[in-house]
Amino acid sequence: MSSVDRLSPLLEQFRVRAHVLHTGPLCGVTRFGAERGRGFLHLIRAGRLTVEHRDPLGATHRLEVAEPSVVFYPRPLAHVFHTDACGDTDFACATVDFDGGAEHPLARALPPVIVVPLARVEGLDQALELLFGEIDRHRCGHRVLADRLFEVVLLQLLRWLLDHPGDVAMPPGLLTGIADPQLAPTLLALHEAPGDDWTLASMARHAAMSRSAFAARFRAVLGQTPLDYLTAWRLALAQLRLQAGHSVKAVAAELGYANSSALSRVFTQRIGRSPTAWLAELGD
Repeated sequence: MSSVDRLSPLLEQFRVRAHVLHTGPLCGVTRFGAERGRGFLHLIRAGRLTVEHRDPLGATHRLEVAEPSVVFYPRPLAHVFHTDACGDTDFACATVDFDGGAEHPLARALPPVIVVPLARVEGLDQALELLFGEIDRHRCGHRVLADRLFEVVLLQLLRWLLDHPGDVAMPPGLLTGIADPQLAPTLLALHEAPGDDWTLASMARHAAMSRSAFAARFRAVLGQTPLDYLTAWRLALAQLRLQAGHSVKAVAAELGYANSSALSRVFTQRIGRSPTAWLAELGD
């Protein structure tokens, strides 16, 4: 699997953009609010802190960070940093904007928060050296370059997560699927050709498995049936295309639906409103 690119097809369809938010010390209590479609990537270069957030049920979660680490909130979730002294802390923080917002496949597939010591992420040293060099020297264009380097750090982190899904309690879903040697070929084919006439048999052939074994493994690893996954992937792409100005008819043809009515029916069932109503709501 190491020679197969499992991330590019995702990130070429659903872009991720980082923007530098803060560099340097943080003192006392620092709050980061939740905004639609936005996550946060924090690099703790030095110092200790407590990270706090509430889950959807209102329970408070606290994480202690005592060494240089990455703290990644892939989805909108308000959180608070508690630090003691300004002089002993050093941070580099960026916002992370996902095309498709909460429907971005990677954003949905990750845990609410990921905390990993920087030293554990193989291949991160060079990217961090370049990023911190740009942050520290403030040369012409440093913010633009720092934004891109934050994106490199994020990509390196995602690579590491694919190889260590158990280290961060990865929930069943996209990343556990493409990390699975048997299922990854099918998922990559679905991602690259979502409009093909997919059946359970054709999906199973890509995995070199029988239909029953494939269906059982898919559900165990991704937490949903192959057909449900394909439908969700098609609808995520449909939302991107509609936001870009494509017609429902054109999107339906691209994604393998017989006509615009067929796409609208599935869209309404899964999203809760028609494509036209959904677009109008986005514009409000």
